[in-house]
Amino acid sequence: MTLHLFEGYGIELEYMIADRDTLAVRPISDLVLRQASGNDEGDFENGAAAWSNELVLHVLEFKTNGPAPDLAALPALFAAQVKQVNAMLAAHNAMLLPGPMHPFFDPMTETKLWPHSNNVVYETYNRIFDCRGHGWSNLQSTHLNLPFANDTEFARLHAAIRMILPILPALSAGSPVADGKLQDALDFRLVKYSTNSARIPSATGKVVPEPVYTKEAYYREILQRIWNDTKPFDPDGNLEGEYANARGAIARFDRMAIEIRVLDIQECPSADIAICALVAQTLKALIAGIARPIDDLMPWPVDPLAAMFRQTMVSAENTQVTDGEYLAALGVAGSKATAGEIWRSLAARVMPQDSPFAPALDVILKQGSLASRLKRALGAQPGRAQIAATWQQLAACLAENRQFTP
Repeated sequence: MTLHLFEGYGIELEYMIADRDTLAVRPISDLVLRQASGNDEGDFENGAAAWSNELVLHVLEFKTNGPAPDLAALPALFAAQVKQVNAMLAAHNAMLLPGPMHPFFDPMTETKLWPHSNNVVYETYNRIFDCRGHGWSNLQSTHLNLPFANDTEFARLHAAIRMILPILPALSAGSPVADGKLQDALDFRLVKYSTNSARIPSATGKVVPEPVYTKEAYYREILQRIWNDTKPFDPDGNLEGEYANARGAIARFDRMAIEIRVLDIQECPSADIAICALVAQTLKALIAGIARPIDDLMPWPVDPLAAMFRQTMVSAENTQVTDGEYLAALGVAGSKATAGEIWRSLAARVMPQDSPFAPALDVILKQGSLASRLKRALGAQPGRAQIAATWQQLAACLAENRQFTP
């Protein structure tokens, strides 16, 4: 069935599996999926939701089982999946752990790739890039898939996504800790993600996608270039698919959707879906011309957007945006604003006052991103015990589907 713009939403949420007591990662996603499905295929359909494996054995993904017609029912749907899997994991003294990066995980010694069916792509990635790194094996994200029906809709959606992608970390940054210490960036996951394909730079590009607006041009200018650059390392063509594109938003013409990949997963589904709702409503407003005709946004060059994205990875909602033309394109008055102020302005204009997502968005927009809230809770120089106690709180937030506040 062909879906037009905003007629459906595909959501994917990735969670770590960790020991209940020590928080050490537990590479047992295959045990969970085998218990649920009875096989090692790595997929399990659970009504309106589905479960699947990921690159590494300590990560489990929940997703909508096909496009959902709206977002309102999804917090409860995903919370039910968490509850079900946590009950299964209790027999292993394990639990699901939210957040985009494990605070203590050592990818060089603890990484275990998915070894079962359809692992040839994972093995190829590992051979080319060495997946023993934070940018491959210690990053959990929320993916938002938005449909388009034809090139015209693709062009409008792609143009709108390109404009807001640089400031998405202001909403979703949640990874200020790795290697047992505070990092310099509030979205350290994206710092590592943006460099994980450095051996083949065309795979990630500048994370912000290029201004390409037809399927034919996208294949020619982006995908074919990636496949050509990958071929010397991948003579069997295992990576000759649209998934080889590692930009922050990728066109999936095989499913007629654009997948936004830069959102850090939050502490609970209610927060994740609220962010997705605000993003979707903002894109809808931009396409409708809330400030400027969408055609005016299409030629926007990559470099200034990529520079803004690099700043927002570090300082999230505190990032100072001084590009007056960019602000005007989003309908924000003045010559400067923080990324947080931009999102508060957008939310006030695009989100209905009676939105079911308003309470969760209030926490994010008023108290700051998850990363900022974690930093306030941890203080300037947290020790391992304090970090562990805070991540135990995050596990409780996930189990109870509630947000983290210091």
